[in-house]
Formats: sequence, structure tokens, C-alpha cells
Amino acid sequence: MQDNTLWWRGGVIYQIYPRSFMDANGDGIGDLAGITAKLDYVASLGVDGIWLSPFFTSPMLDFGYDVSDYRDVDPMFGTLDDFKALLARAHALGLKVMIDQVISHSSDQHPWFQESRADRHNAKADWYVWADPKPDGTPPNNWLSIFGGPAWTFDSRRRQYYLHNFLTSQPDLNFHNPQVRKAQLDNMRFWLALGVDGFRLDTVNFYFHDAELRDNPPVPAGEAKTLGAPDTNPYTWQRHVYDLSRPENLDFLRDLRALMDAFPGTTTVGEIGDDNPLERMAEYTEGGDKLHMAYTFDLLNAPHSAAYIREVIERFQRLAGDAWPCWALSNHDVVRSATRWGADEDPLAYPKVALAMLFSLRGSVCLYQGEELGLPEAEVPFERIQDPYGKVLWPEFKGRDGCRTPMPWENAEHGGFSAAGVEPWLPVEARQLPLAVAEQQDDPASVLSATRRLLTFRTAHPALVDGDLALVDVGNDLLGFVREQDNERILCVFNLSGEPQAAQLPMAIQAPLAGHGFAAELDGETLRLPPYQAAWFAL
Repeated sequence: MQDNTLWWRGGVIYQIYPRSFMDANGDGIGDLAGITAKLDYVASLGVDGIWLSPFFTSPMLDFGYDVSDYRDVDPMFGTLDDFKALLARAHALGLKVMIDQVISHSSDQHPWFQESRADRHNAKADWYVWADPKPDGTPPNNWLSIFGGPAWTFDSRRRQYYLHNFLTSQPDLNFHNPQVRKAQLDNMRFWLALGVDGFRLDTVNFYFHDAELRDNPPVPAGEAKTLGAPDTNPYTWQRHVYDLSRPENLDFLRDLRALMDAFPGTTTVGEIGDDNPLERMAEYTEGGDKLHMAYTFDLLNAPHSAAYIREVIERFQRLAGDAWPCWALSNHDVVRSATRWGADEDPLAYPKVALAMLFSLRGSVCLYQGEELGLPEAEVPFERIQDPYGKVLWPEFKGRDGCRTPMPWENAEHGGFSAAGVEPWLPVEARQLPLAVAEQQDDPASVLSATRRLLTFRTAHPALVDGDLALVDVGNDLLGFVREQDNERILCVFNLSGEPQAAQLPMAIQAPLAGHGFAAELDGETLRLPPYQAAWFAL
């Protein structure tokens, strides 16, 4: 039996975006009480835990990713007691609770920054990244903000620039300062002592910057831009050598792991946006002394053919060593997979086979709210756009609001997200309403029912949870691999296309496995898979 302290290894974590999950108090914005009210639904999916995007005190200029108090709940979402009630209910249902930690930067409203910017000689003067202008008054170097423009803003009080990798209101903390590192570890210890089961670490490779502030080189002509940002953003035109993924980060991750080890059964998953994402994932999770797991944008971008996914798996296995990945097809920062991958595919069948593939990969899984419903990306009109990222780069990039619209619980006004007549913070698109939870709940053909079947199937087969993975050749148009643990070996084959496919089985099988809801046909040694189908065989 798997050690319960290793619940995360092969675990399925359901991501909740609090603003958009359920509005309990009728103000049009989701809250902690709303999440608590829907935890029975989450538990019914068969997931192992939840990850909550930020709910901390914040001016909300980046919707909670600009923290002004790391140890309290923003009144928009409720109180610390509301969080404790959520935690207790989740644990009673057998769900682990992970929360976001945004420690690379804070809000400019945080007391630390208010003190730091006052002058160059106060107790927190070196808690943020400050630098003198060049002699001509321009920024210290060529680093860019992901949200557009230079990564530096001039502050007249100190007559210096401060660094911000995101909004100007999100100054970067100076992790070269040991007091900063200790303060952020202490903030995480606060939540661990309350009983949380782990952290999702925002921009985990952004903590340290190059102390010499050297310029980033350009991406050479003809080379791919690999960061998880739209190529309309000049940020992708640089190789990010000096502003992120610095070697000093590894020692801090070891300190963080020592903290986590003091609370057995807790875990970390890091978000990595990097020029070499899989290499960084391996570096940050190998050895058992840094992160428990990490995810990259390799399955959060546009390519999605069987050949591409095979190449991602091959590259990870070549680089990974004993690293442990966490795979996701959607989250709060990218276009939903039902649109990003499935726009030209069958809207009911494609999400099912994509989830079947995701749940069969070696690693842990993050499942984003609404993905179990097959929700497409919502179209948000410009006048309703909230995301500062989208406002800057519109219309070529419309921001992240389309994946953040409220969860449709009912086929009714505003999807049953808020009380009748209450306008939610983002609009609920009409084409999502027929996909509401209430519409799919009792339909055995729905994506929701398929999700529950697949997670039950996964749990019943330990090899799918924590087994090794070996790719097998089933042709260019199918994806195939073997999962193996102890005495269980399973061949998994997926047809992610809208065309029927056939392949010679690469090995002898014992029997097809049942209980997953997919159809396949064996003709001697030939496997025939209809469009958007999958097959699992005992070996």
C-alpha cells in the first residue's frame, strides 16, 4: 500500500480559482464559503486534493498574485475562520488542501515595500531589488516585464529603479538577502501550522536575479521562443539567462524542502516558465532535496499531436533522472484545452480522450476547474476584460479572462454561480450553460461522467498512479506506452485524432481492461481505434 505521506506522488489535484468557483454571499465574486459548499462535488470526482489560487489580502491588481499580507484572507473571499472551516471540511472528505504561494514578489502595498521605498537606509532598504539608473537616466539593463515594457520602474523617493517581472505594482523581493528568505519561509510555516497539505509555488524559478544585473541576450534568429508567453510579447524575444533560473535558487529550494520535511505528508509543486522548461523541471525536483514536483508549459501550449506528446515524454525521460513531474492541460493562465487543443475536434469526444491520456501519464496531475465538464474558452468582450495582461496586448492577445469565467453549476442565468440577478465579475458565456454540472451530472455520456470513470479506473490500477513508463511504437498517429509497477503491466494507446487509426500491437497482451468507457477493436494482432478512443491492455 502506498505511504499516505506520499499521497501527492501520482495524485490528482483539482485547481480552484476562488473568484470564479462559487459565490456564497451574493456579491458576484467567488469566496471561501462558496468553495466549502461545493467540496462534496469536488470529492465526488475522485481527486486526491485541491489547489486554491491566491485568496490572501491584496489590492487585486493581478487578482491576488499581488499579496499585501501573506498571513490573512482578503475580505473579498472571507476570513481566516472561513479558511479554517474550508480546511476542516476538505479533510473530513479526504481531500488534501494546497494553497498558492507568491513569494518572488509582493504588492507595492505590502508594508515591507512601503518601508523599503522610503529611503536607502531603512531596515528593509535591501528587501527589494533596487538599482541606480544608467548615467543617461535609463533603466539598469534590458530586462523586460512579462506584462509588457521594461522590468524596471523609477521611484523618486530613492532616485532608483526597482525590479518587477510583472506589473509595476508587483515589486520583486531580493532573495539575495537572507532576511527575505527567512521571512518567506516563516510565512509558509504559518500556513503549514494551520494544517495545509502543501503549496503551489508561483514562478518558482524567478526568486533570484543576477546580482551583476547583466543584460539578457536576444533569441538568435531562427531559434524557437520557448517561454510560456505569446510571441506577440517582446518578452519572448530574449533568452532569459540573467533574470530567472539562477543557480542560487537551488539552495533556497533545499531550505524550503527542509521546512516541508518538518511537516510530514506535505508537498510542493512549482510553476516553471523557462527557456528550457523540462531541463529546469528535472533540476528542481531531482534528488529528493528540493521540490517534490513541478510543471512546465509543455502541455499548456498549442501543439498536441501524438507525435508532439511523444516527443515531450521522450525529452523528459531523457533529462529527468528521478525527477517527478506534475502534468496539466489547462490552468488559470492559458486558453482552455478544449479550445486550445480541441477547437477543430469533436467537442464532446475530444475532451474525454485528452483526459484519458492525461490521467495515464507518469506523474501527478492538476485538473483545472471546469475541465471535467469539457468547457471551451469563453469569449469575453473587450469592455468586460479584467486581466491587465490582456488590456496591454489586446487584440492579438486577449488575456486570461476567457479561462477564468465563473463555473457553470446550472443551465440558468449566470450559471447558478451567484444569486439570481447578481452580475458576476466576469460574464458566463451562453454556450457554456448546456455544459453545466447539473446538465452533466446524471448523463453517462457526459465529460463529467467520463472524468469520474477515468479517475476510478486510474485508482484501481496502481501502475497508472505510480508506475514506470516506457514508450512503445504504435505508429505516428497514435500515442502508446506501457505503465508498470510490481506485477502490473498495462499497455495504454490513445487516438487523439478525428480519424480511425490502426496499429500492430507491439507486444503480446493478456486481456483488454474494462471500466474506462472507451471502445477499441482487436483484429488478431491489429488494434483498431475509432476517432477519439483509447485502449488499455493487461500484459
